[in-house]
Amino acid sequence: MSATRINPVGHFRRFFLRGLAVVLPATLTLWVLVQAYLWVDRSIAEPINSGIRYGIIRLYGNWPTLGDMTGVIPTSEEMIELRLADGLPSDDVSNDRQLIFDYQAVVVNSWWTDYFLVRMIGLVVAIAAVYFAGRLVGGLVGRWAYRGFERFLTSIPVIKKIYSWIKQIVDFLFSNQGKKQMKFNRVVAVEYPRRGIWSVGFQTGEAMKSIVPKSGDSVTVFIPSSPTPFTGYTVTIPRADLIELPISVEEAIGFAISAGVLRPPSQSLSASPETSED
Repeated sequence: MSATRINPVGHFRRFFLRGLAVVLPATLTLWVLVQAYLWVDRSIAEPINSGIRYGIIRLYGNWPTLGDMTGVIPTSEEMIELRLADGLPSDDVSNDRQLIFDYQAVVVNSWWTDYFLVRMIGLVVAIAAVYFAGRLVGGLVGRWAYRGFERFLTSIPVIKKIYSWIKQIVDFLFSNQGKKQMKFNRVVAVEYPRRGIWSVGFQTGEAMKSIVPKSGDSVTVFIPSSPTPFTGYTVTIPRADLIELPISVEEAIGFAISAGVLRPPSQSLSASPETSED
């Protein structure tokens, strides 16, 4: 009785692909989170940290006794080294104030390099600023100031287009404005724009009264576009032609934003094709 012959290439490819299916989701998720953190740290936290560092350094320069109070002041031996490094005699005290200021600037900057928690100050300040901005806009004076600032932005030709587009996305994702404007009852699939082509949409209500005599028992469906689901087409579809999908509105929006790449777990094919051995 002969043993089954195993093709090494096919065997390796089969289990390598199976390993990728296991490793890639977690790896890509971690990569996205790391990239998001790096972007926030570089684009938001670091500018705030730079401003804080500059303020502390200027405070030391304008308030020399603060160095004595906080212990951020060079020793006598360090002062001699600073003078020599600056090309001055070791006993020349004429430029000591500037040397001390430069030394303190180096110390302050090193805090952000050596201590992780110090680097988090910028992120904490950004979160606090966003929170207080939300509280401020909740008041009468804050809303008035916000509307004035918004009118100013929308009066600038180029910025008006960019701001309006971004604001629609933010309002749709994070505020209740999208929910007020579009009340999605359920997720459905309809044959649109022609028979044989299926599109995912949201049933938003009953059909218009004037259309019912021609369309019969119909409903209104909003079909979002990709990757901006706040735009799309509103159509009237016979109720009998709808397929109700067992997914949430959030899952359907993710499906539209990703152009079909992110499918709801319940709608993914569970069985992965086995790679045949050569």
